[in-house]
Amino acid sequence: MRLTKLEHAALIIEQSAKRLFVDPGSFTTAITEAAGAVAVVITHEHPDHWTPEQLGRILDKAPDVRFFAPQGVADAASGFDITVVRDGDEVTVGPFTLRFFGEKHAVIHESLPVVDNVGVLINGSVYYGGDSYTVPEGVDVDVLAAPIGAPWLKIGDAMDYVLAVSPRRSFPIHEMTLSKAGKNMGGDRIKWATEQSGGEYFALEPGDSLDV
Repeated sequence: MRLTKLEHAALIIEQSAKRLFVDPGSFTTAITEAAGAVAVVITHEHPDHWTPEQLGRILDKAPDVRFFAPQGVADAASGFDITVVRDGDEVTVGPFTLRFFGEKHAVIHESLPVVDNVGVLINGSVYYGGDSYTVPEGVDVDVLAAPIGAPWLKIGDAMDYVLAVSPRRSFPIHEMTLSKAGKNMGGDRIKWATEQSGGEYFALEPGDSLDV
């Protein structure tokens, strides 16, 4: 299985010539290559994690692709056939088994609504919590997508999250709101947290891949 990081919150997971997209949103370069796509996971409704245009581009190239997301996305993306998933659900599509964790987005501010959010565990190995610090209890995480920059994020909380998950490997995600200096600073902190349980940090840039 191969993981490729795209800009900001988006990932591509490839196995057996099939593709799974995660959170292709407004900060991610337009998806132009989606042949073999069998599924798209959208963790929540904010536009930096999905747009109608991105979903349409994938659907054009892969008409049988399935979309999985919480209820908030289904409500927002009414023009698409969304399979609603919740905490505790598990589905298999193509070579990918998806387990979903959590219910809500991290709090940004008391004045803003807390939207639905699900984290996803892919093939029992790769975990991405979306915009949350939901820990997949009872799971031995191989690769963690660790957020390093967001309106809801304080780096100390992100470090505690990595310490709680204790992945064997981690890489940075949700970084497009940061300067180069901010990315380096956040990455250094996530690296430290990953190493506390003997793990290894990979400073992936958009387009970089990791074999899982």
